[in-house]
Amino acid sequence: MSTTFRDFNNLIAGVQAREKQRLAAEAAITNAEKDKKNTTTATTAAATTAAAAAGKSTAELKVSGENSEPFRIEDMAELQTHLISEASGALDKARDIVSGLLTSRASTGEYVVRLGRHPHHDLLFGLVKEDAKDAPGPLGNKCTADEIRRAHARLCQVADEIGCKVSTLFTAAGDSADAHASYLIRLPPPTVELAQEVRVAVVGNVDAGKSTTLGVLTRGALDDGRGRARIGLFRHLHEQQSGRTSSVGMEILGFNAQSVPILPPASTSSDPDVIRREKLSWAEISIEAAKIIAFLDLAGHEKYLKTTLFGISSGAPSVVLLMVGANAGLIGMSKEHLAIALALNVPVAVCITKIDMTPPNIIAETVKQVTKVLRSPGCRKTPVFVKTTELAVELSQAFDKDRLCPIFMVSNVTGEGLDHIRTFLNLLPSSEGDESKFDRTGPLDYSVTEVWSVPYTGTVVNGIIHSGSIKVGDNILLGPDSTGGWIQTAVKSMQRKRSPVTSADAGQSVSLALKRVRKAQVRKGMVIVQKTETPPRAVRRFEGQVLILYHNTTLQKNYQAMLHCGAIRQSVRIVSMDSPAGILRTGDRATVEFEFIQVPELVKVGSKLLFREGRTKGLGVVTRLIS
Repeated sequence: MSTTFRDFNNLIAGVQAREKQRLAAEAAITNAEKDKKNTTTATTAAATTAAAAAGKSTAELKVSGENSEPFRIEDMAELQTHLISEASGALDKARDIVSGLLTSRASTGEYVVRLGRHPHHDLLFGLVKEDAKDAPGPLGNKCTADEIRRAHARLCQVADEIGCKVSTLFTAAGDSADAHASYLIRLPPPTVELAQEVRVAVVGNVDAGKSTTLGVLTRGALDDGRGRARIGLFRHLHEQQSGRTSSVGMEILGFNAQSVPILPPASTSSDPDVIRREKLSWAEISIEAAKIIAFLDLAGHEKYLKTTLFGISSGAPSVVLLMVGANAGLIGMSKEHLAIALALNVPVAVCITKIDMTPPNIIAETVKQVTKVLRSPGCRKTPVFVKTTELAVELSQAFDKDRLCPIFMVSNVTGEGLDHIRTFLNLLPSSEGDESKFDRTGPLDYSVTEVWSVPYTGTVVNGIIHSGSIKVGDNILLGPDSTGGWIQTAVKSMQRKRSPVTSADAGQSVSLALKRVRKAQVRKGMVIVQKTETPPRAVRRFEGQVLILYHNTTLQKNYQAMLHCGAIRQSVRIVSMDSPAGILRTGDRATVEFEFIQVPELVKVGSKLLFREGRTKGLGVVTRLIS
């Protein structure tokens, strides 16, 4: 089963890569046709470039991505040499290196500077024992504690000249003759539009401590052991009364240019109304923040699984934070949420809560269980327990690439482990910097995830820009409607994290106020595209490669299930399948034709899909659209 799942994920990656190459080739050919006034040679060269782009293999694309890796040892060695050196012009050379690192495509305005010899990741993460024969050596050049201090002072001087800020992540003086340290250099964004954003989906079983942990992280005050920290996060009265989240809650945590979390003054009141009032507004946080962590607080109860699945699928999170109660272990919906994250190929970090109230032997059992599940063939993750700031720093940069799973041991009452989580979140790469998910140069593609009717403003939609850019005043098309048609409208105003902005790029989550559109005309799952003479075509039927993850009997023609594909959430019917027996069981893979039951949708080849009905679960990828 695990081998089949792994092979199927490779199949999905191949379909997505081929579709990306096809779109790139079409875009290149279109640009060449627009330049017909140029010489024939120029046109031929453009067509050749398009053909070459179409012929690139997946392996070549992967190598190109690996070359953009932000951590380059040679850059750190050269920078360290210039920061320590007394030679004339050394500081100018250091300034040039820092400027280049901050403006590189992969850095997105911040960079982790490592000085001295750092332990190799394989040793630091416990992947290789120190006494092993093939144990790798440290990375970087040897540096004394005095040289570290001098380099830090000169780095701050360089940063002031450039206009960025330096914050100390950790220093390890241990042996004063062989010290090492890490610093974060970050450019303060001039406007809210340019602030970095990281989306984090928080999942876990009922009573695992999701909302309480978010309340402590975003408000700063510790919990009293009776749920005081979570009160300000609940959106509905029944949530306050039951203590259980039933909707997709949104909270943000801001970090300024010096990596200091932006928190409201500590409150000692236990009155729910006072707790909700005594907090910073999103606009206040956004104005001060250089990086914004946007939390999706998802429901843990089985009754709300559809809502949780929609939040993970439509929210495009950079990481899933799985909450596990130390007193209960990995039970109930926790395993379901972990399976969903793995199916959607979203990186996972685990947070074990309530360690202050759980006996040591129960904590040991929970740790053993979590480790066993993560190492299982279905997950194939390497658990790494974050016990030091250095581990939190290095894992934030590497855990996604190396199939690592950070595990944090946390108490919301005593505060133990919270600093490690904040450090980890502060250093996570920005969501909009992920070019495998978002295309800044492509046509506008904005998916609608929320709809409101705001007094004196009109219809407002919230969603994520998957490609292209948008600005206030743009003429756009909203659709598809129930007939597959498109509604012409325009962007009246725009907000990002409740702060007014004038434009937004791919990867950002923004709210748009639309002109001349009623709320009843808009639904979740619709998309916004640029106004053109030939809008995209919505379909009722499409074909996809699917893998049945679980079903207790058999699937056959006319079977109905709830399908999740990005922000699309609609019931579908199986029209046909290429299975010789005409049925599908757990572990089977087949090409299936689906039909939307209610309204046509705009789906794209290469889009991942999840469908479920009861305990039945299936994973797939769209391979063909059917007129």
